[in-house]
Parts: sequence; structure tokens; C-alpha cells
Amino acid sequence: MRDKAAFLDRDGTINVEKGYINNPDDVVLIPGSAEAVRLLNKAGYAVFGVSNQSGVARGYFSVERAQEINKRVLELLSAENAEVREIFICPHHPSGTVPELAIKCECRKPAVGMITSALKKYNLAPSETIVVGDKICDVELGINAKAKTALVATGYGAEEMVKIESNGGPRPHIFAKDLLEAVRLLLR
Repeated sequence: MRDKAAFLDRDGTINVEKGYINNPDDVVLIPGSAEAVRLLNKAGYAVFGVSNQSGVARGYFSVERAQEINKRVLELLSAENAEVREIFICPHHPSGTVPELAIKCECRKPAVGMITSALKKYNLAPSETIVVGDKICDVELGINAKAKTALVATGYGAEEMVKIESNGGPRPHIFAKDLLEAVRLLLR
């Protein structure tokens, strides 16, 4: 049993941000992402993805299609010997158009529901947790989970850091150019 867990945002952190991805063939890993996951694996972290997928609640694509995208991300990482155990998604959004998914939930970041689900499913009680993402909600998720946090400049991260600097928002422990740099800094 691993006593450390890492929770990584998907779009903009692991793979290239392309808006509402609804085709597995559109998934492209950000350079260095697989190496970052391998470093976490080597350091004894159970690695998971956590991703808000409001496109499901908005009717842009199905939960099944979101899972196909997750499967593609996992395949690309696995091909580079990087293990992410599972990518958890939140398919909800309060202003969604799919009635059963148009709710306020406990899994949508920055709420900790996806982390709680992963820890329960894999019977983990980590003494050390990290959260890395490209949005303020990822930093807030980390704070809510009492984790070390990193905000990456890929995806929306550069814009989000400007917001944090100008508005005094929640500050990550680390600001990094990408996932690989974030992981190297977090593992120091």
C-alpha cells in the first residue's frame, strides 16, 4: 500500500488543452507529462487524474465519451511506462442542460469528492498528498484536501497565475512551467 497520492488535472496539465475534447484521437500529451508521472511512480506515489467535465452536463458529449478520452490518456501514458491508476471525472455543472447532471455536487473541483472517491476505492490513507493543475480550482482543491499544490503554466495556468497575482487569490505552493517541472519541485 502506498502512503502517498498525487492528483493531477487532465486537460491543460497532462494533455494539451483543446476546449471540450470529444474525440480520443484529439488527445495529445504535453511534452514531459509521462516523465513526470514516472517520477511520481518511482517516488512511491499512487497517481490519479481528477477532471471537471462539464461538457457532459452541458450535453456536448456523454459520460461514455468522456471515459473514452480518459482511456486514451491512460493508453498514451502507459505506452511511456507511466502509471495513472484511474482518471476520475465530475460530469456535473449547476447550469448544465442535462437535467440529472445540472446539480451542485461534492465532486466538482474545488470540492474534494473525486479525491475522496479515489482514496476509498483504492483503500488509501496517504500521509502525503499533492495536487497539480492549471486552474485556480485545482489550487483550491489542493488546499481543501490539505495537499501540497502546484499550478502549471500550461493550459490556462499562465492566465490563472496573473489572476492570483492581481486579485490575491489562493496561492499554490509552487508555480511551474509544466507538470514535469512541478513534480521535480514538489519531490525536492
